[in-house]
Order: sequence, then C-alpha cells, then structure tokens
Amino acid sequence: MSQTAYILAGVTFYLVSIIILVIVLNIINNNEKKRYRNEINSLEREKNLIISSAILSEIHKVEALISNNDRMQEKLDDWKERFNEIKDKDVPKITDELIEIEDLFNDKDYSSLDEKIAPVELEIYYVKTKTNFLLDEIKEITLSEEKNRDSIIKLKAEYREIVSKYNNNKNDYKEVSDSLELQFENVDKLFAAFEVAMENNSYEEVGKIVKGISDIIGNLNIIVDEAPTIILLGNNLIPSKIEDVRNVYSRMTKDGYNLDYLNLEYNIEETKKKISDIFDKLNVLNVEDSTQDLKTILDYFDGLYTNFDEERNAKKIFEEYTRKIIVRANKIEKVNNSLYRKLDVIKYSYDLSDQDVKVIEVIKQEIYAIKRDYDEIINAHRTGSFAYTRLGKEMEALNNRLNKTEERLNSALHNLGGLEEDESRAREQLVEITEIMRKGKEKVFSYNLPVIPQTYYVQIDEAEAAVEEMVRELNMQPISIKTLNIRVDTARDLVLKVYNTANQIVKTAAMAEMAVVYGNRYRTVNKGMNEALKVSEDCFYKGEYKKSLESTMRALNNIEPGVSEKLLNGLK
Repeated sequence: MSQTAYILAGVTFYLVSIIILVIVLNIINNNEKKRYRNEINSLEREKNLIISSAILSEIHKVEALISNNDRMQEKLDDWKERFNEIKDKDVPKITDELIEIEDLFNDKDYSSLDEKIAPVELEIYYVKTKTNFLLDEIKEITLSEEKNRDSIIKLKAEYREIVSKYNNNKNDYKEVSDSLELQFENVDKLFAAFEVAMENNSYEEVGKIVKGISDIIGNLNIIVDEAPTIILLGNNLIPSKIEDVRNVYSRMTKDGYNLDYLNLEYNIEETKKKISDIFDKLNVLNVEDSTQDLKTILDYFDGLYTNFDEERNAKKIFEEYTRKIIVRANKIEKVNNSLYRKLDVIKYSYDLSDQDVKVIEVIKQEIYAIKRDYDEIINAHRTGSFAYTRLGKEMEALNNRLNKTEERLNSALHNLGGLEEDESRAREQLVEITEIMRKGKEKVFSYNLPVIPQTYYVQIDEAEAAVEEMVRELNMQPISIKTLNIRVDTARDLVLKVYNTANQIVKTAAMAEMAVVYGNRYRTVNKGMNEALKVSEDCFYKGEYKKSLESTMRALNNIEPGVSEKLLNGLK
C-alpha cells in the first residue's frame, strides 16, 4: 500500500472518530437536557397542587356552620389569613423561583441549575406541608359533625347495654346503686349537652363532651362488670371464709395446737380494713385492682386450711417420733454401754489404739446430746411454746441424728465385736492349713518317685515358716488382728502352693512314666524312638519329669499323631 493510501486511511479514521464523539456528546447533552426538563416540569406540577379547591370548599363549609359563633369566626379568620399567605406570598415566590430555573435551563447553565433546584424542592415541600396542615385543621371542624355523630351512636349503644345489664341485675349492685344511677344521670346530661353543642356548632365543646362521655362509659363498663364480683367477695365469700377459719382455729387451739405464728386475728382485722377501703373506692366508682386484691385475700384464707392440715400431720409425726426416738435411744445407749464395759478386755486382747476405740466415747456423747435435746423438745411441747410443724421438724432432725449414731454404733460393733470372730476364724484356718500341708506331703510320698525336685523342698520350708509365724501371732497378747489376717493369708497361699506343686509333680511323673511305657512298643522298630526314650529315662531318674514327658511325647507324636490326648485320657 502506498503512502498516500495510508494518509487517506488515517484522515478517514480521524473524521469518523470526530463524528462519533460529536454524536455521543450530543446524546449526553440531550439526555441531561431531558432530565432537567422533567425535573422542572415535576416542580411545576407540585407547585400547582399546593393550592387545591379542597381548601376553599372546606372554608365555605365552615362559613355555613359558623352561625354567630365568635370562637369559630376567629378560627375561620385565622384559616383565611393563613390560606391567603400561602396563595399570595408563598406560591408566587415559588413561581418566581421556577421562572429563574427556566431561564437557567434555557441558558444551559446547568451548574447553577443544580444549585437552584434543591432549595426550590425543599420550599415546595414546606409550603405543601403548611397547606395540608391547614386542610386537616379545617376538616376537623367540617367532618366533626359526622365523626362525632358516629361516636355518639356507638356510645349510646354501649350505654344502653350497660343500663340494661344493671336494670336486669339490680340486686347485684345494691352497695353501689346510688353512685351508678347518679352517674347514669350525668351521662344523660352529657348526651343532652352534646345535642345543644351540635346545634350551636360549638365543635370544640363537642369534642370535649364526646371524650367525657367515652371516659365515663368506659369506666361504667368496668364497674358494671366487676362490681358484682367485688360485692360478692367482700360481703359474702370472704366474711363466710373468715368465720369458718376462726371456728377451725378455735377448735384446734382448744385441742392444744399452737397457731400463734399465723397471726390470724391481726390478719382478719387488716382484711376488714382492706375490704372497707375497697368499698369506699367502689362508692366513688373506682375498682382499680379491687377484684385482684379480694381474690388475693380469699386465696390467703383458703391457704390457711393447708396450714391447719400441715399442723395436724405434724402432730401425728411428732407423736410417732416421741414414742420411737426415746425407745431407740435407750436401746442404742444400752448396747453402747455394754460394748464400753468390754473395752478394757478388747484393748488387752487385741492391739488397738485409742483412736480405734474413741468411737465408743463419741457414740456415748451423741446419745447424751440426743436425749437432752429430746427432753427440751418435749418440754417445749408441754408448755405449748411452738407449733407442731416446728416440733415435728425438730423431732425429724433428731431422728436423723439418731440414725447416724446407730450407723456409727453398728460399724463399731462390726469392727470391734468382729475381732474375736477374726481370731476364731484364724484358728480354724490354722487347722485347715495344717491339713492341706499334710495332704501335700502325703501326695508326694504316695508315689514312688526316684527324686523329689528341690523346688518342692523350698516351698515346704517357706510354707512351714509362714505357718509358724501365724501360730506365733495367735499366741501373742494382745493380738494385732490386722497382722494376724496378713499372716493367715500368707500361710494359706504358701501351703496351697505346696499342695498344688505336689499334685503337679506327681501328675507329671505319672504321665512321663506312662509315656515311656507306651513308647516301648516302638523302641525296637524306630531308632528315633529308642533315642528319645533313653533321654526320657535319664531325665526321669534325675527328677526332671517334665523334660522326660516332653521328650517322649515329641517322639510319639511323630510316629502316632494325637497320642498325647490318648495318654492324658488314660491317666484320667
């Protein structure tokens, strides 16, 4: 390609780029212009909506309702003044600002336009808020008749239900009937006052009357609902419950129950005061918390029956423990004293420390303390100082202490009283051990062994020495049972070891001898068998019976597999 062609291509690319750039900038400019136009149009619409025909219409309605009402005339004049201020000052000001914005738009001064739009938006919002607030104020008057009429209709329906409920159940409201009927008269007067205020277009007064009627009817509704319950509880249920509780209290007191901790008379007086206060409040048609307070009082007196039952049960428990504890304490004391009298003999016969026998003195002191506390509880019962619930708990605690003391005594009896049993058992075991030793020796010598292994004699020496130590311990005064038990265990283990060894030696020797006899049938026909038997016989006469048996068995198993089980069965 020639140089000219390159130049033409470059120029073409440059021109195309310029054209594309111009088109893009033009599109951006048009979009921005369109955005600003939309914002300006939106502000214009918002401004035009500030002044609506609704305000003028509502003002005309108020003018028709005034009817020589000076207060309403003052309000109307104020509303007109505020409306004119919006119409003649605020809206024209916004209009001027919008014209200025339009000029900036036409001049394409977009930077200044951005700065101007935001304050105008805020101004329009502020004026619209003023307008809406004004409209709401006016509508409170123009709509008040319809709204208040609706409210009064609902209140009258509710009021009729209240009066009907009262008239149908007048006997339930005797204590409060005068106050209720007086309040009914007040409500009727307020309904009449409402009609007068509506005729005079006194809408401010109407609102106050409607609120007053609503408050009174709301309170009457509560009174009519709760008064029968309050009267029933205060005049019938609670007084009846108080009388019954007093009778039960009096009977139990005569039967020896101490019920002073219940403070019954004081609580009854406080209850009467509380009920009197509740009825005073009821007479002025105030029932706040009254029902709940009366139910709490009733629950209290109902709960006293539980206290009475607890006292009766506690008396049974107390009387049961009264009989049992002293009998058990005397029995434990008798056993402990008997053990205490034998203590010197036990300490002389057995090696015991002072700490080992201290438990006897501890038990003695515990029993003394239990019997002393028992007497104090009985004295308190006789003088009527405490309620049975407390006396029963004291006796129960005393019984628990006695249980622990009895457990300690049983443990002492087991530990100290078992010393003689341990000694007696040790002497019996000495006879058994000696017999086992004798049988072990007889077992070895009952079989004509060529040699008795040296291990057997070592075990015999150890066992005989252990038996001698056991005998020596039994002959000592005082005897240490702990040491004696160790000596007995050691002697028994070593003697059993001798007996087992003797059995094992004899059994192994017998098996070895039987195996040699059995193997002789192959001696002449099997050279290996002959050699093995020579080794076996040599070991047998040296007292190495196990080696002798193993040598023969290996040779026999090579000739006759499984022969070992056959020989064992034959030995058995």
